[in-house]
Amino acid sequence: MAWNRDDMAARAALELRDGFYVNLGIGIPTLVANHIPAGMSVTLQSENGMLGMGPFPFEGEEDADLINAGKQTITELPASSYFSSADSFAMIRGGHIDLSILGAMQVAANGDLANWMVPGKMVKGMGGAMDLVAGVKRVVVVMEHSEKSGAPKLVKACSLPLTGQKVVDLVVTELGVFEVNRGRTPVRLTALAPDVTLDEVRARTEAEFEVAL
Repeated sequence: MAWNRDDMAARAALELRDGFYVNLGIGIPTLVANHIPAGMSVTLQSENGMLGMGPFPFEGEEDADLINAGKQTITELPASSYFSSADSFAMIRGGHIDLSILGAMQVAANGDLANWMVPGKMVKGMGGAMDLVAGVKRVVVVMEHSEKSGAPKLVKACSLPLTGQKVVDLVVTELGVFEVNRGRTPVRLTALAPDVTLDEVRARTEAEFEVAL
């Protein structure tokens, strides 16, 4: 059967390495924090000015003043530090963040990413996504394989406004894992979720891909 959201986050967590500084986008990527391997040192960074985020608080223990960039309540660690948003983006733009795990509306075969707006719908703004994909060393996307309408999200070319061009390295969906390789096509399917068939992936994927299982 296809992976659920927690399974997808667990697979994305396999991209973590000891000593990494990591930025997690809103949605499914936030769940990656629950799958950091025991004994591995990973420091989570938030665009709103925090380095070293702790786990989500238990119900009733939330501090409304302690939030991440997605407005979720979080906890701090003994080594947590706080700073201005300007300093936070200097870290990102300066190439000091090793990995960003983001959601997406569309990913193209060449690594183009669209994840910030749908034309005609109200949005709050770009947020940090454009800076993240331009300044972070590696970008992993975790997303549902299809839109609610059934339209594919792993496409030949993005039809939505781009966040960045040729910026995605890896895509994890409920069907499997795809290496994108920033501009080198085709995409490579490197893992399938349990009981998911190649025919199902082909039927739900617009982008061309080769099988490397």
